[in-house]
Amino acid sequence: MPTKPTTNLLLSLTAFVAFLALSGNIRAADATATSAAAAAPAGDASLFTKPNWLTDLSFADTQSFDDNLLNVSGLGLLSQSSWVNTASAKVGFDFAPLLADGAAVQTLSLVYQVDKATYFQDSQESYTAHRINDTFKGQVGDVSYSLVNAFLYNDGSKLADTYALNQLSGSAGNQNDKYRNNYAHAVPRERRNQDQDRYTATVQDNLGDFFFRPASSLLYYNLNTYQYNTSFAPYKGYQDYIDRWDVNGGADVGYRLTKDFAFTLGYRDGFQHQDQFALAINSDQHYSSNHYQRVLAGVEGKLTKWLTLTLDAGPDVRDFNPNTPITELHTTRFYGESTATATLPANQTLTFNFKQWVFVSSTGLVPYDDITYALTYHWSATKKLGLDLGAKYLEGNYTLGDDYAGSAPSLRDDLEYEGSVGVSYTIVPHLVASISDAYDKGLNGLATLAATYAPAYRNFEHQVVGLKLQYSF
Repeated sequence: MPTKPTTNLLLSLTAFVAFLALSGNIRAADATATSAAAAAPAGDASLFTKPNWLTDLSFADTQSFDDNLLNVSGLGLLSQSSWVNTASAKVGFDFAPLLADGAAVQTLSLVYQVDKATYFQDSQESYTAHRINDTFKGQVGDVSYSLVNAFLYNDGSKLADTYALNQLSGSAGNQNDKYRNNYAHAVPRERRNQDQDRYTATVQDNLGDFFFRPASSLLYYNLNTYQYNTSFAPYKGYQDYIDRWDVNGGADVGYRLTKDFAFTLGYRDGFQHQDQFALAINSDQHYSSNHYQRVLAGVEGKLTKWLTLTLDAGPDVRDFNPNTPITELHTTRFYGESTATATLPANQTLTFNFKQWVFVSSTGLVPYDDITYALTYHWSATKKLGLDLGAKYLEGNYTLGDDYAGSAPSLRDDLEYEGSVGVSYTIVPHLVASISDAYDKGLNGLATLAATYAPAYRNFEHQVVGLKLQYSF
């Protein structure tokens, strides 16, 4: 079994960037800053002019109200609300302008952002998120290369939430909230103590109308919450989480149908890992680690001047370990991923995203089809006023198998519908105020789910409204 991936790649790149910061060409930086200051327009409200290697410097504060912190139905546990304050700071550097390598190093950036969220009515939900994003891009001759890494450390509570009305036994005990929607605990889980890491790496060799592109990617979740045996009080209804990750590598071969649009064929060899609960925590010893091979056909690039499209789809051949609670350990599933961005007249953009793939659950035991459709719209109505609209459909389909070893069959199909609206306004140069409203509704999508398993508890409504002020230098 492959060993757990580490963040060595991130740390080495960060160290390299830090070295460049210490040994960079200070004269070049000073000259750039002086030149930029001289070119700054009169009346600019910025406190100073950024040098071109300082890409981001901003501070923000958001006041919001969350009306259902745990996304419960309210039939057992009553929904709990809270006012939330989120203080944010962001700083970013691109050291490529300090180098004399030209196209060989086009981007060498490091961005750090911290968000401190305080939940006034429930301090256990408070957290501080530290995000580090690295980007390295360049080109030598006909060979281009890219490495993008996003790392998150969330300094939140190590105690997960408990979904039970009480800890009593027999008919007096009501723990039907444990039958909640898959998307009910997804948001509270993200507030818990954890590490996440994501990277994509590619090297592309351009060969006339053809290109060859080795590629690799990682999705890594390390949950640091405590685990308890949920069969006994005081932990009945407590939510245990486990670590999981997906890593793959392969290559694409592409043919340019036009200068800006290409057809691709690709292959990925990958592995998904899901931790197994200790026997003292859960007597159900199922887990769903698996090896997969994926064949992809796709298109990418500018289809027209106003439409950019990427699409990859194909069969996903899975080999699950023998302890996976599904009927067919060797199965072929569909994989698909797409993004389409339309640049419309009058400063409008419309973006569509789709993804369907098989992943392993953070709550352990079974794999599921993870399906997402998303549509976002932005309109810069004036130089100061902007409008954003969003809609999303999510589905967690767990009908690949049915695990009877635990407290209940795992068979379910959970849905969530989301809608959002946001308005932003530039009060003075660099200072932007925005107001937002996000609503989501969770539903049970499996009509045949027996009443014994409380399908109504999978339905919930959730809304967050917020007001944000951000100053960017």
